[in-house]
Amino acid sequence: MTVFNAAEVQVWGHMLAAVAEEMGASLERTAHSPNIKERLDHSCAVFDHNGRLLAQAAHIPVHLGAMPLMMQTLLPLLDWIPGTMWLCNAPGFGGTHLPDLTLVAPVHVSFQHIGFVASRAHHADIGGLSPGSLPLSTSLFQEGLIISPIRLTRDGCLQNDVLDLICSNSRTPHERKGDLLAQIAANETGIRRLTSLADRYGVDALEAAADGTIAYSERMVRQTIKELPAGDYFSSDFLEPGVSSHSVRDYGAKICVKVTVKPDGTIFFDLTGSSAQMHGSLNATEAITRSACFYAVRCLVNDDIPTNEGCFGPVTVIAPPGSVVNAANGAAVAGGNVETSQRIVDTVLRALAVAAPDRVPADSQGTMNNVTIGGWDPIRNRSFAYYETIGGGSGATKSCNGFSGIQCHMTNTRNTPVESLESHYPLQVEEYAIRVDCAPNGFHNGGAGIVRRIKMLVPCEVSVLSERRQIAPHGLNGGNDGQCGQNVWICENGNIEPMPARFTRLALPGDVLEIRTPGGGGYGELNSTPTE
Repeated sequence: MTVFNAAEVQVWGHMLAAVAEEMGASLERTAHSPNIKERLDHSCAVFDHNGRLLAQAAHIPVHLGAMPLMMQTLLPLLDWIPGTMWLCNAPGFGGTHLPDLTLVAPVHVSFQHIGFVASRAHHADIGGLSPGSLPLSTSLFQEGLIISPIRLTRDGCLQNDVLDLICSNSRTPHERKGDLLAQIAANETGIRRLTSLADRYGVDALEAAADGTIAYSERMVRQTIKELPAGDYFSSDFLEPGVSSHSVRDYGAKICVKVTVKPDGTIFFDLTGSSAQMHGSLNATEAITRSACFYAVRCLVNDDIPTNEGCFGPVTVIAPPGSVVNAANGAAVAGGNVETSQRIVDTVLRALAVAAPDRVPADSQGTMNNVTIGGWDPIRNRSFAYYETIGGGSGATKSCNGFSGIQCHMTNTRNTPVESLESHYPLQVEEYAIRVDCAPNGFHNGGAGIVRRIKMLVPCEVSVLSERRQIAPHGLNGGNDGQCGQNVWICENGNIEPMPARFTRLALPGDVLEIRTPGGGGYGELNSTPTE
């Protein structure tokens, strides 16, 4: 194997990452839905011919940490011939939740298979019980169209029957068609750019670069782990109780983790002891749990290294099948991707805080505050489905306050601009501001959450999937907890109704949904200096 020096690693790492970045730019500019075009709820990655992650764009952590598992699952099962792109969202094949559609394409040079490119995008509606496909479900079959691997293109030609099948199962077929065509365009961009690298430097040089950059990243991650005190570290946290469809009540679930740091630079995350899978949709797939643990380790590395398969080599994740962190196939998982992923990160980081107090922040908001609204738009004479995650406060650290009103940890999307939201949907944003009702909560304060008030202009169905409404984000090293979030319904007649963390409700014109997102935990005691 060719040994690369640090300069060569950085050059090749950036060239490979540029392939994924350009794929993302193509997807953003050609997508139809605001969720992908404006919020950038998508991710792109490049793999070698063995299915090892070579590079990823700085998109959505919960997507990118999970895509390697799907790639490893699909690699031996499918026919990877030129001109074919395979589409999949099924959890049994490494999927996360059904709205995330992954499109994978092989890359060939003179009929030699040199790698893969993949795009994953969150589609704002893929069918299911409620608009937006994030229902209060008790089964995967209630959450939308399940797509086992299927060819979206064959011999370079779009399979219109497959496209029609997907679009006809969505409330917004015009968006699904546009977004899927945008994913094809993004993959074609990736194929051209990776092929160009192989043509310019040679296939052998590209393979050597893959080996060299992966080996370098693994060495750097192992070195980071070696700097931590060896030993076992424990933490646990809880998901909040709620009611799923059919009035089935979930009484919350416990997330347990034992983090074992080995002197040889390996680290183990054992989530044995976590609760059995839930009736509702907060179950996480194995891909999600692995992604959360990988993300936590990647955050510990201070150096600017390529994010690739090497980052995952020293990490082992143990997630018991049939648990809330590795639910059985067929279990409801819509919320596991967006909510349980955040709780796993909170729990893992709190365990690591004992080993690396200077590098780990207090809890951030711990939720994505998912809002979906859908119905019939009489002005545009078509159905609509709006989806958004709302930012909140990040946790404070030993050196600084947390940030206010940002997306935290497993999500990295933007917001939907007010102008775009109101031009696409029969909705009106009445308020969008940083919360001002939060008090100081540490020597360094956690960031503040957001207030977002949305008025419905037509009859529609509203669903909210959130957390941290009862159990506050934890402070660290003596810091106080962050502020809990609140969901409020303001009826057209002026009545104000507090709402639970998770609910679905029919709205009348003039009704207003107000989301007040959580703040981050504080670090260190108030009026004192944080200690080692």
